[in-house]
Amino acid sequence: MDALFIGHAYIDVTMRAERMPSGDQKALARDYAVSFGGNAVTAGFACAKLGHPVDLLTTLAPDWLGHMFMDMAHTYGIDVHPRRVARSSLSFVWPNDGKRAILRARDDTYLQGVPRLDISETRLLHIDGHMADAALHYAKGARARGALVSLDGGALRPCIEELTGYVDVAVVAEKLCEQMSMSELDMLGWLKSKGCRIGGVTTGEKGMLWYDEQGEISQMPSLSVPHELIVDTSGAGDVFHGAYCASYLERPDAPWREHFEFARAASAHKIQHLGNEAGLPSPDDVAAALAAFAPADALSPV
Repeated sequence: MDALFIGHAYIDVTMRAERMPSGDQKALARDYAVSFGGNAVTAGFACAKLGHPVDLLTTLAPDWLGHMFMDMAHTYGIDVHPRRVARSSLSFVWPNDGKRAILRARDDTYLQGVPRLDISETRLLHIDGHMADAALHYAKGARARGALVSLDGGALRPCIEELTGYVDVAVVAEKLCEQMSMSELDMLGWLKSKGCRIGGVTTGEKGMLWYDEQGEISQMPSLSVPHELIVDTSGAGDVFHGAYCASYLERPDAPWREHFEFARAASAHKIQHLGNEAGLPSPDDVAAALAAFAPADALSPV
């Protein structure tokens, strides 16, 4: 396998509506989407859509949602290595004015141990901290074999501190900074101390504070997508991770600034579409976003 992604799978039901009903009310949604979900899972689908073979170690249940997930994976040519659970996990997502509310039901009681996979030919491993025992096992193995290990640090999860010691590229969320009582700069320093060659903290529409191969810290602004084009920001960060993984697989010797610039354009495409699947970019979609939208700090003052 060339690229292995490890994380927890969801089926996402995304509803676009003017308001959420409460009490005994009813409301009519303007649109909806049903797609795969989960941090590393969505990243894996994005990487596959961008033209790279992907293996996915994830949860799978013997129910109709599990069958739906396998059909989705088959459509994108993804090889799924299941870790059995009793019930599929489900998310309801409500995009609202550039934000999104999420209600989840998750089964993370695993019915088997960590599946053993041959990663001797793997060039990239991407993990999100879910399924911590599997993430740590394969991060150690990938590091020992010289594969690139990438981490989506979306939140404080079990073994995150030990896990980060085996990571080459760590891009974490503001939420992790808050949970660990660190500023963004403190977090970058902590990632450096753990041995991460590349580190970043994503801050939504403000972009990402990160350090490069030489340890130089800089701000990478997001692309300025007009507000009226933004439909659904959920999954944008996951697409960002999947896209920089794809860029690395395509051009492993390119500077990481170029991988991240490619990834932010992929995210700019995603937020214009409802649901994860509709928002997966092709290489042409990424090129179109790069051509259409300027970085926020490059815009001329009004």
